[in-house]
Amino acid sequence: MGRVSQAQAQENRRRVVETASRLFREQGTHVSVADLMKAAGLTHGGFYKQFASKDALVDEATALALKELARHHGEELRRHDGERAAAQRELINTYLSPAHRDGRADGCPVAALVTDIAREPEGREVRRVYAQGVRDFAGHLATSDGEDGLTRLCTMVGALVLARATSGDPLSQEILDAARAALGVTAEPGRAETEAGSGGAEVRDTGLP
Repeated sequence: MGRVSQAQAQENRRRVVETASRLFREQGTHVSVADLMKAAGLTHGGFYKQFASKDALVDEATALALKELARHHGEELRRHDGERAAAQRELINTYLSPAHRDGRADGCPVAALVTDIAREPEGREVRRVYAQGVRDFAGHLATSDGEDGLTRLCTMVGALVLARATSGDPLSQEILDAARAALGVTAEPGRAETEAGSGGAEVRDTGLP
């Protein structure tokens, strides 16, 4: 078998990082290298040609997920022609939805990785990257009249984590509804009916990374 070209090696590396970004959000950072490479459609043996360690991949995959989150926020704001309040309302509605609750792999890395990051030793690069991602997200949620974005973020992330932990129980939807009410956002027309009948079974595209 011939050697892989530099361009192909770079493409393989990109594919591994993107796959890891999704799998870590869906299953946690404990996913084995073998399972991760299989999901990426590559051989196990190629991993250490691309990455110094699994920790290095965790750092890079987390950074990618947070970068995608920030990009999504920017796109959402542009889609609303710079109307920050309207963009924030839609974000909160989407964030606190059954689709986002059930769609871990494509969802918010701040909520999906919170437990894994908390277990990492202080001083690890991934903790610095994660903390900056939290700051950036909170900044996006700050309002023009001075409402603290960090308070809104804590409400949203805490509610999403609890809703996922209680998925399958009516309490899960109650948590999402309570968080939206606390943030002064009500479900959009038509969405309430979908949520009431979803029972956590339907997973729609959340638009989140």
